[in-house]
Amino acid sequence: TGSFPKGLSFMLGSMSKWLYDESPTEGLKFEEPLADLKQAIEKDGSKIFTDLLKELIVNNAHKSIIEMVPNTTLEATTIKEEEDTLSAIKSSLTDTELDSIIASTKKLKALQAAEDPPEALATLPKLSLEDLKRETSEYPIDLTRDENGSGITVARHELVSTSGIAYVNFGIDVSGVSLEDALLLPIFTRMLTQTGAGEFDMVSLSRQIGIHTGGLGGTLAMNVVSENENSVAVGSGDHMVTKLFMKGKATADKSEELFNLMKLTLTESNLDSQSKVIEMLKMSRSGLESSIQGSGHTYANMRLKSRYDASSYIEEKMSGISSLESVKSLLEAVENDWPTVLKRLENIRSTILDSSTCRDGMLLSLTGDTDVLEQIQPSVDSFLKDMPGNDSNNGGEKLMDFYKEVHPWVVQAREEMEQKNVLKDEGFIVQTQVSYVGKGGRVYEEGEEVSGSSSVVSKFLRTGYLWDYVRVIGGAYGGFCTFSPKTGYFSFLSYRDPNLSKTLDVYDGAADHLLQVADELEQRPELLETAIIGAMGEMDSSLSPDQKGWISLNRWINNESAESRQRFRDEVIGTTPEDFRVFAKRLKALKEPSVAVISSKAAFEAAAKDGKEMNLSEVV
Repeated sequence: TGSFPKGLSFMLGSMSKWLYDESPTEGLKFEEPLADLKQAIEKDGSKIFTDLLKELIVNNAHKSIIEMVPNTTLEATTIKEEEDTLSAIKSSLTDTELDSIIASTKKLKALQAAEDPPEALATLPKLSLEDLKRETSEYPIDLTRDENGSGITVARHELVSTSGIAYVNFGIDVSGVSLEDALLLPIFTRMLTQTGAGEFDMVSLSRQIGIHTGGLGGTLAMNVVSENENSVAVGSGDHMVTKLFMKGKATADKSEELFNLMKLTLTESNLDSQSKVIEMLKMSRSGLESSIQGSGHTYANMRLKSRYDASSYIEEKMSGISSLESVKSLLEAVENDWPTVLKRLENIRSTILDSSTCRDGMLLSLTGDTDVLEQIQPSVDSFLKDMPGNDSNNGGEKLMDFYKEVHPWVVQAREEMEQKNVLKDEGFIVQTQVSYVGKGGRVYEEGEEVSGSSSVVSKFLRTGYLWDYVRVIGGAYGGFCTFSPKTGYFSFLSYRDPNLSKTLDVYDGAADHLLQVADELEQRPELLETAIIGAMGEMDSSLSPDQKGWISLNRWINNESAESRQRFRDEVIGTTPEDFRVFAKRLKALKEPSVAVISSKAAFEAAAKDGKEMNLSEVV
């Protein structure tokens, strides 16, 4: 399950044997080895694993120990050594040799910039527009509000087959938590399954989850929702549904245990676990520092988005560059003032489980086939009955209408955005030899309708112009763009980029390139057809059963209609060269553009010499 294709997992399993001239089917046979393992465990207990650990790891002489020591001057030293080496090589070359290198470089750049000739492209097999499915893929959802008078909404997603597995997502509203305490929600969510609950300590709880389920964990969902389900216009971002979801899966016969563990972790998790929280926060700090250095494009994009709407600003506070400072501050507070932090954590739990309103904010999503959904129903009934809070017959109250009213977090977020003057070019200094270059802004304003053709144009930019000039010619590992029809936000991004200033220049040339391309598409309709097919490929990716249920649930939460999805798809298929011109003109007039770059101090100094100055701050 998950995003990894099942067929690919089978293929890789086959390759583990096939590569060494064994039968490819041997890598797929697990029942007999699993039965042998179970028999060995029954006979010797965990001794079988300790013996394997001793043999393969502890007593294994084939090992190496590597010590890595940080060096703050390494980058400058490396650059100086490289410059000296290149200078020495250049000095040793004759004028004829230098001219030859220059000529070869020009030839290489010309080849990199050249498009494949039509006759070469014609040799590649491809789909036609007639091969595409015209209808959107819709996934089942059957809603029961206030099921059994519980006050809880239940969404069922009945699929043809889920192989006897029930996928369960249980959401609980967290809008009552203040924005200040909302920054604790990521660590609070992790604590639910990692610090023990009820009679189980952290180890035994983990074992219970492993024995009875295929996994149980928490995640935060912050959905920007639409007031009108048929709207295709850019929204304000003021309306959100915020929930903490417990997501789990189990075979149908283990559903009772899964539901019991969900209730236990939500209501009785051990929040008074100072040492474990310190450990988790140190891991979070280390993970964030590593991730910002290794996946800087993700954090640059979050920072960019946070300047244009409140919901993205909140997301960045919780999981972006800003969250690193929050984690550091929280770690200091946990180490020096644990009672205060514990009180805040307990307040979060009491707030989301407030007896008067919590059931109205609860949402149970069940994905399974007919047999699975029937088999787990008794467990569902017990779960709904046993959850805390007052049901609709005993004074249960309604929460605010999140589709009509401004979310409480948005009000405070907007105030902070005004105070901080967030709309500025920023550079974040880390220890790295590459750059992650981001530039973004709005191409559509609030209230403007967005055509499905926008996804074709952005996909075309990503796989054409940006690929050629940022990756192939520029030498970056990746160059791409993002566009959100819901917010009107567009961004350029690069990944592990040896350039900074030059990449920003490439971004600035994208609109003119699209205008030129539009004229070419008029003469070569097969290129437009290829662009449309590429965009459709992203809309029709293969999904596992749990993904289908999750997508169906989120479509409902977001207040998206099947009609609006079909309209968007029709506009994708009907994209014309004129749509490229329209988008190009909008991109050229990008509203309030700004830059966010993660790179080294040396790269920012070089960019400043090119006139690209930014507000700099050290991150890692």
